[in-house]
Amino acid sequence: MIHHAETSEAVLVALESDKAGLSSQAAAERLKQHGPNLLPPPQRRGALLRFALQFHNPLIYVLLASAAVTLWLEHFVDAGVIIGVVVINAIIGFIQEGKAERALEAVRAMLASHAMVLRDGERHEIDAAELVPGDIVLLESGTRVPADLRLLRVINLRINESALTGESLPVEKNTEPVAAAAGIGDRLNMAYSGTVVNYGQARGVVVATGATTEIGRIGTLVSGVDSLATPLTRRLDQFSRQITLFILLLGLITFLYGYYVGGMAAIDIFLAVVGLAVAAIPEGLPAIVTITLAIGTGIMARRKAIVRRLPAVETLGSVSVICSDKTGTLTRNEITAVRLMLGARTLAVSGAGYAPEGGFHLGEQQLEPREDAALQRLARCALLCNDARLHHDEAGGWTLAGDPTEGGLLTMALKAGLDSATEIANAPRIDEIPFESEHRFMSTLHHDHEGQAFVFLKGAPERVLALSVNDSDGQPLQHEAWLARMAEAAALGQRVLALATCRMPPGTATLSMADMTPRFTLLGLVGMIDPPRSEAIAAIAECRRAGIRVVMITGDHAITASAIARELGLNERHPLSGEMIDGLDDAALQQRISETDVVARASPEHKLRLVGALQAQGKLVAMTGDGVNDAPALKAADIGVAMGQRGTDAAREASDLVLTDDNFATIAQAVREGRTVFDNIKKSLLFILPTNGGEAGVILLAVFAGLAMPVTAGQILWVNMVTTVTLALALAFEPAEAGVMSRPPRPPAEPLITPLLLGRIIYVSLLMIAVSFAVFEWELARGSSIETARTAVVNMLVFGEMVYLFNARHFTAHALARDTLYGNPVAFWASVLLIVMQLLLTYAPTMQKIFNTTALDAASWTLILGLALAKFFAVEAEKWLLRRFGVQRM
Repeated sequence: MIHHAETSEAVLVALESDKAGLSSQAAAERLKQHGPNLLPPPQRRGALLRFALQFHNPLIYVLLASAAVTLWLEHFVDAGVIIGVVVINAIIGFIQEGKAERALEAVRAMLASHAMVLRDGERHEIDAAELVPGDIVLLESGTRVPADLRLLRVINLRINESALTGESLPVEKNTEPVAAAAGIGDRLNMAYSGTVVNYGQARGVVVATGATTEIGRIGTLVSGVDSLATPLTRRLDQFSRQITLFILLLGLITFLYGYYVGGMAAIDIFLAVVGLAVAAIPEGLPAIVTITLAIGTGIMARRKAIVRRLPAVETLGSVSVICSDKTGTLTRNEITAVRLMLGARTLAVSGAGYAPEGGFHLGEQQLEPREDAALQRLARCALLCNDARLHHDEAGGWTLAGDPTEGGLLTMALKAGLDSATEIANAPRIDEIPFESEHRFMSTLHHDHEGQAFVFLKGAPERVLALSVNDSDGQPLQHEAWLARMAEAAALGQRVLALATCRMPPGTATLSMADMTPRFTLLGLVGMIDPPRSEAIAAIAECRRAGIRVVMITGDHAITASAIARELGLNERHPLSGEMIDGLDDAALQQRISETDVVARASPEHKLRLVGALQAQGKLVAMTGDGVNDAPALKAADIGVAMGQRGTDAAREASDLVLTDDNFATIAQAVREGRTVFDNIKKSLLFILPTNGGEAGVILLAVFAGLAMPVTAGQILWVNMVTTVTLALALAFEPAEAGVMSRPPRPPAEPLITPLLLGRIIYVSLLMIAVSFAVFEWELARGSSIETARTAVVNMLVFGEMVYLFNARHFTAHALARDTLYGNPVAFWASVLLIVMQLLLTYAPTMQKIFNTTALDAASWTLILGLALAKFFAVEAEKWLLRRFGVQRM
């Protein structure tokens, strides 16, 4: 049965229930049949299996292999470092695993713990888990709906469904059937599990419990969505597979050539291949990537963005589309009066939110509200015919207690210079007719301490206009003209309310519907919106400059969504609705979403399809949101961004990033930091791979040229230990490159090693090989021992890498500036530390014994430092050529 399309009587009959509720016996039988009103717990992998799967990665295999080699060589410190990196990465992955399970737990926690029901004709408060279809549930203001209900009776019922639908305003409910195809937000005779009663009372019959509720269906959607790999993990996986294959092939070729062609002894060529593998494997890369991401995480936390998964930092830098929820994310979630229609005048109201700051404008002219009688009458009606209250908190903000629409009217009255306490004291309320869906207005009766009585009226414009006979200027009411003004405001996405007043006979003490006759003076119309955040407008403009598209997805109506999108600077033409999405196949949806930045009346399934359609176009998608309805799409997107203050637990747990200030503008900062993080990871690669290539190239050239080995395997390990981790790690602290937010996002399919980067790797590797062999041959030519020649080569490698670190601080910008030396203090002090360590290696007796080194004379140092500087300028020359061709990044 489609419950919202049937009468309440038909639903009761179908559920074999009645208005007195179920009997205890019938409820117990149904509980056995349907099960408890709880979401089913997710199936989980065991902790041991989850931990073991963290090692299932080609790069980890390479690291474990390098650890085994170093253990075999009895270099226990280096092996310990490698194994430590592997274990730390596994622990981080293990802790971050299980995002879907936590999201489901958060959804389950939203279910009410208790419910008031009718059983055996009497009221009983029971555990919400015991609710069954057919139970009659009683609702009142402030309670959370415990199950999906078909409403049977309502009294001024308004329910906040924003967490489920994204609709910012509480929804006024009734009991009338609606169309079978109506969306969740239009099913006015239903109350859904997990939503909150904002105002009024009701009773309804339970039609769905547990996993069959709308919130349960969302939980199923979350559990059914696969988490995607991040661009960084995809690139590292591809790179690790490639480098693994390359090292294995290179090692095999080297062994076969050295043994069969070069005539080397098996043990000698085997040790050479081990040295080659140790030189070529970038064992410091995972640690550097993790630390770089962690540094970015710390920076973002200080900027009010909490990262829940480390790779999410880098993913933000790759994002090409941000799908954003409207309510509370792009808008303030604070209903604000923006237009007043008074007689022949239309005033604009400035200021946004509940803070009574702003003014009233007639065209370019700013009005003094206290001197405008018509404005004062309208504001007084808005203040006195109102049950909301505003509070100024200790933090300097304003919080609302009551209905959001009434909060907007109250704020407008305060902007007009009225004081709540004074106005209430001067015209106390003595009776009222509360708002009900049947008559769609609220009216209040007041007196002025002098025996005069008067009524204030506010409500739907059609109803208030029907009760009005003249306007505030005393002229007969022109209904068509006022309806046209109302339509004009509605076309701008504004919700319009009408306010009116009339005098009553002196001494009137009660107010009834019989008094609601055409006798009122129309004070004016008020147009209201949930205004966009000013900082969101600026952030969207910055995202566009960075080549990032912003798509607004909301549960609101298309007219309202388009009006907000226009103010935000989005493409509001041809808005897409949830109903349209249902009629499109995947290919048509991909075409249609390219034509607009606005999607209205969207359900969780629609959001999932939209994310999927954008990803199918090759886009890297971020999804922001704060409601339960956003959780599945947050998890399906390449990166989910949840709101920390207004966001639900379900949204936060499904996300990768949580914004503690609920500010869309923070995303632009996060994108900037994400791009910086990825740049720094690429700079680390730009440093590690050429230096490793140079080390491996020295061994390869020696084998294939039949020369003596310029370095031993132990010395190569030393070079890796003191340079790859220390120097490359310094690049994790690099500040952002100039223009980082003025370039388009990286294509998701772009390989980690681009052609330009590969060219730099080969070029620098060849330079490293050349200067190393130059030193080696020079030392031998002047009669130095093989140990002295190898010591000179080790120092040449280290100092060559040290000067190259300063080359690598910028992709193509020149390094001949003060900023190069002091712009990154970590790089400077890492270099100082490295010089000290090299001096110890060269001159400390213990180090000489361990690594077979000898002391070097001044001539050796002069050649080493001279070749290091020559290599520095050779790289700068290549960067100069790249700049000449307009290359900014690699």
